[in-house]
Amino acid sequence: MLEAILAGAIRSGTSVLFACLGETVSERAGIVNLGTEGSMLAGALAAFAATAYTGNPYAGVLAGAAAGALFALLHAWLVISRNANQLVSGLVVMILAQGITAFFGRTFVDQQIVGLNTQRIPFLSDLPFVGPIFFQHDILTYLAVPLAFALWYGFYRTKWGLVLRAVGERDDVAYASGFNPDRVRYAAVVLGGALAGIGGAQLSVAYTLNWVEEMTQGRGLVAVALVIFAAWSPLRAILGCYLFGGATALQLALQAQGIPISPFFLSMVPYLLTLLVLLLVAQKQRYAMPEGLRAVFEGKGDFSLQNR
Repeated sequence: MLEAILAGAIRSGTSVLFACLGETVSERAGIVNLGTEGSMLAGALAAFAATAYTGNPYAGVLAGAAAGALFALLHAWLVISRNANQLVSGLVVMILAQGITAFFGRTFVDQQIVGLNTQRIPFLSDLPFVGPIFFQHDILTYLAVPLAFALWYGFYRTKWGLVLRAVGERDDVAYASGFNPDRVRYAAVVLGGALAGIGGAQLSVAYTLNWVEEMTQGRGLVAVALVIFAAWSPLRAILGCYLFGGATALQLALQAQGIPISPFFLSMVPYLLTLLVLLLVAQKQRYAMPEGLRAVFEGKGDFSLQNR
């Protein structure tokens, strides 16, 4: 049972990790995107639909990334170009995605697809206990952790990361250095949405292999919350997302075992655990918040360079 829970933690947590990494990129540029849930949902439907029509799950993943990026672009336009409140805009995008996917996803509810196959790593997948946990997954699951390390390297070891963090901390410094903060923010938000869309694609074409309305079940919002837990670090996001995935796998295992506990309570476990973790670490992580995000929560929605 432990082996199944740990393997399930990785499979279930991967979609959240992609979304969390995307939101980390966006927030490093000073933009909070509550619409990450909408990008995940759109990515899940687009990936499933493209896979159903083409028979190619890789085309589905690309479609999922594009759909997630499109909804993130809408959020970026509202916030950066139209100076809308970031939190309200994110909620609007999320609700819009819920409505659109519910309408266009009706025809795909009962369809079956051939999704991303499990790729067994030679020799390693046959190791007792460790093999099934770490080395028997789909390609997106294998890519999630290396992506987190790549983003960490990009944030702290490249010029791109320096510019991104400068925009999120002090956009006037980035402007004085010859960079356009709005362009950097647009790129960060759209990239974040694309990663969230890939997370949704992993959910529909690799993890569940089906489409149902509201199938993300708040995973995008959990990803936004876990950015705080991770202190805006891609590496710490790995721990938070797989902890959530473990809680999800645990409640599924308990239901499968017929444990006499209300299934509604078991379904709450991953989200209750996320809230508990945030309560324990949120105060300690405040120091790591990019300076540009403080204005969002203080009700100052405009950017200092908006009218230049």
